[in-house]
Amino acid sequence: EKEALGKSAILPSVDNCLMGATFSHIFSGGYAAGYYSYKWAEVLDADAYAVFKANGIFNEDTASKFRKSILEKGGSAHPMELYIEFKGSEPTIDALMERDNIKK
Repeated sequence: EKEALGKSAILPSVDNCLMGATFSHIFSGGYAAGYYSYKWAEVLDADAYAVFKANGIFNEDTASKFRKSILEKGGSAHPMELYIEFKGSEPTIDALMERDNIKK
């Protein structure tokens, strides 16, 4: 577990304590789907931000496309369709992995 956490660990490890085993509310309390939704939101956040970074944070065309494709349409279409309309492809985990220093 120490090797898996590697550089991403925020706090020092505690002897005789394994994070995976103490994070039981994910596995025993029905929280897994809720936790997954948080991670999925992080994927979308990082992936969309990467589009802005690539085109310039204050790029008006990118901002307009985001507003028209996602914000203005709300729940009028499937969220993935709206995201693809904005980005031109489905989101990937790559930007989140970079942001979290898991991948360069």
